[in-house]
Amino acid sequence: MSDVKEPGGPDDYDPLAVFQAMAAGPSSEELYGRFALCRAEAPVHELIRSGDTQEGSSVKGDALDDMAELVGWGPDPTFMTMSFEAAQKVLGSPNMSSSGYYERVSPVFGHSMIEMDEPEHKEYRSLIAQAFTRKAMEEWESDLARPLVNGHIDTFAERGRADLVRELTFPYPIEVIGGMLGLPPEDLDQYRRWAVELLEIIGDMELGFAASLSLAAYFGRLISERRVDPRNDLISVIAHADKDGLKLSDDEIIAFLRLLLPAGAETTTRSLGNLILGLLMHPDQLEALRSDRSLMFPAIEEGLRWETSLVSVGRTPKLDTEICGTGIPGGSSVTVSLGAANRDETRWEEPDKFDIFRERKAHIAFGYGPHTCIGMHLARMETQVALTALLDRLPNLRLDVDAEVQPKILGQGLRSPTHLPVLFG
Repeated sequence: MSDVKEPGGPDDYDPLAVFQAMAAGPSSEELYGRFALCRAEAPVHELIRSGDTQEGSSVKGDALDDMAELVGWGPDPTFMTMSFEAAQKVLGSPNMSSSGYYERVSPVFGHSMIEMDEPEHKEYRSLIAQAFTRKAMEEWESDLARPLVNGHIDTFAERGRADLVRELTFPYPIEVIGGMLGLPPEDLDQYRRWAVELLEIIGDMELGFAASLSLAAYFGRLISERRVDPRNDLISVIAHADKDGLKLSDDEIIAFLRLLLPAGAETTTRSLGNLILGLLMHPDQLEALRSDRSLMFPAIEEGLRWETSLVSVGRTPKLDTEICGTGIPGGSSVTVSLGAANRDETRWEEPDKFDIFRERKAHIAFGYGPHTCIGMHLARMETQVALTALLDRLPNLRLDVDAEVQPKILGQGLRSPTHLPVLFG
């Protein structure tokens, strides 16, 4: 990898410190309180990002203004969904385009599936899906996820205490992605650094673009090698994927591989941390899960519903439309709040409570419709492996209430705890 130029920065660069610095934003009480206020008024709101309260709305001042601060999607007029039904209607509608991501995403990631509409999206996704088979998932679980999790736990199991963010939930998902791609182990630290720098594009455009270019050069070389000499890894499968003569170009593969960083590692890092904290805050539920592993799936799904790592996604209506009684002009901006949808009190009783025993209903943490997350089964598998290992190997796992920094879920676009201090044994 020595021929690939690295972005600038100090040698003691700490990707976790950058990750933690991204956690500026409202607390759960603040964020979901705003959502509930707005949802009580209407399932869809038009927002004005100037700071002025929307004329005619009975939700005064702070709630709508604060919602507008969360929106960075497209031009005015801007609308935001607050209910589960509204979110499903937007994400499932063929009238709703993802092309609005083009100007925001393509300069950094390239032309990727996140900005594609049908039929291009379906064709592209069908080729990528060839890498996410049941057999591949089983191999990633046994050959990658389990050894990685246990390797991390080995480093602190005898200590009796750990910060599970620094020592597990932050490094583990990106290591899984690196293994899936067949990256050399010696390249992983640089890959992790590029991943974090890529996500810093909003705060530091120069650094983000440098990371994007470095990843393109790095992946381009690996793709060329795998086309000639395929191996048992995701890059090889995608490089040779074929459906009715349709194949992916190098640029299309690079765009997907770049997208794997936030979509495949960042969100899983955060959702895993959210779930672990939810269980630690409810020791009775943690112990119930320890005793009865049939509760694993309900626990994972409740964690995804309770604190959605990705708060919102955006869409643009191609034509004038109506969503839950609100007229939305074609070409306007629609922010779909996944977080608000998953706390909709008309769908879940006491939605702000973390409860792995609640009646099982589908959430929308992985989206809905054609753009439902292609890696959702991978994320669930990684989470199950990590949680199983923690329960098996760390008896009496509990929060360290005397730790200097206590865990709290924060964030605006992405949400998770930045620290998870625990004791065990």
